Amino acid sequence: MRKVVLKMSMSLDGYICTPSDGVDWVFRSFDSGLEQYIVNLLWQADIHIMGRKTYDMMFEYWKASTESYAAPLNEIPKVVFSRTLMEANWKNSRLGQSDLEEELAYLKQLPGKMILAHGGAGLAQSLMKLGLVDEYQLMIHPVVLGEGIPLFKDMHQALPLKLLDTRVFDAGVVLHVYQPASSLKYHH
Repeated sequence: MRKVVLKMSMSLDGYICTPSDGVDWVFRSFDSGLEQYIVNLLWQADIHIMGRKTYDMMFEYWKASTESYAAPLNEIPKVVFSRTLMEANWKNSRLGQSDLEEELAYLKQLPGKMILAHGGAGLAQSLMKLGLVDEYQLMIHPVVLGEGIPLFKDMHQALPLKLLDTRVFDAGVVLHVYQPASSLKYHH
């Protein structure tokens, strides 16, 4: 069974974007090591999932880009979860079924590599509330935003996690890889 990996950049104080959905602060702490790590992670998936806002932000930029992220983002199939988007026009993309849990159960049963979730906040929070995240790849950036949209919002019960790995990149980003304590079957 394939696992769902949630990849998110976040500020030291737990926000994934500013109140106006700004993420420019993320790119101020990128370095070549982090870029190569993310490119490798993108290629390790054979399905990328995202919400509408993330799709809108990524589609316009990456469809014409020649940067290192462009090839995996354009070539690997994408499933977009949205209640308002009528069609997904990005190469190799389609709209997900209206039932997130049902769609992911279907995708996880297919043979292949991991399913990489890019977010945004709404999709990430829905995945977490439904217990559908098998691994968290959290990139903590050396910035405090003070306000914004938190990754862990409206969590009504504790989510015990097991730390699988950490890595510090030259520009100060610290990667934390966690797995929900109830799904240790994926790590050997």
